[in-house]
Amino acid sequence: MTASSVSGATAVWVDGVPAQSLPLPDRGLDFGDGLFETLLLRGDTVLFSNLHLRRLKRGLEALYFPACLAEVTRLLGSAAAAIGLKNWRWSALRITVTRGSGPRGYGPPSNPKPRIIMVATELGPDYGKILSPAALTLSSVRWPTQPALAGLKHLNRLEQVIAAREYRLAGADEALMLNQSGQPISVVAGSLFLHNEGRLLTAPLGDCGIAGTRRELIMRRWGPALGLAIEETVLTPQQVEDADEVFYSNSLVGLRPVASFGGRSWATYEICEALYGRYQEEIR
Repeated sequence: MTASSVSGATAVWVDGVPAQSLPLPDRGLDFGDGLFETLLLRGDTVLFSNLHLRRLKRGLEALYFPACLAEVTRLLGSAAAAIGLKNWRWSALRITVTRGSGPRGYGPPSNPKPRIIMVATELGPDYGKILSPAALTLSSVRWPTQPALAGLKHLNRLEQVIAAREYRLAGADEALMLNQSGQPISVVAGSLFLHNEGRLLTAPLGDCGIAGTRRELIMRRWGPALGLAIEETVLTPQQVEDADEVFYSNSLVGLRPVASFGGRSWATYEICEALYGRYQEEIR
């Protein structure tokens, strides 16, 4: 999001209780032992919550957390109701689930009590408009290969932290991130799509990357509705430069077209704009 689209007003809950601090120790802080989701709300309505909760469920199972999705869902409803009372038109809600407290050492406690942290941020009145086309650079930081965690939104995001610093210093809006074999996977904070002759191409996520909720909507709903063929396929940086159109997606920007990458510039964004129209229809 742009600076003008975030108002700065926030609200925080820890295990459903308003809070401004985190009880310690916490394995999320100590080891990144947890998961997160970033959801979009219109008033008190949580948008596409089923997709986020389904991905969170996969992550909880992969990390061997005790069953806590029902509690997350309950607290999500309470947070949404509280946000509705604030009369925020649009807001972002980050849900972080950690394994909670535990003894020193990597080994998880035998009977962990997950901690559920929710942070809501009001989005500005201009939210919902498509963002200006992004200048894309190439990150020197690559995705680590780890099939056991591929697709999940776990808390270990140091590659993205370094890559975000890098593209900001370069004066870009986003950066293309490759895997260890040099193949494009995503941008720092979003799923990558290329358009070529009626086909949408996106990278497979078997070894790394995040299975984005908007990525799923584009592949399963919005793209087919426009008659687009969708392919998960191994990509190359040259394919990005050669594409008819490039864009990326995430839960807050929706979709954003790419204006430039490497030696290539794009001046029209017909497919991204059409898909964004589908997105707007659903969020409004």
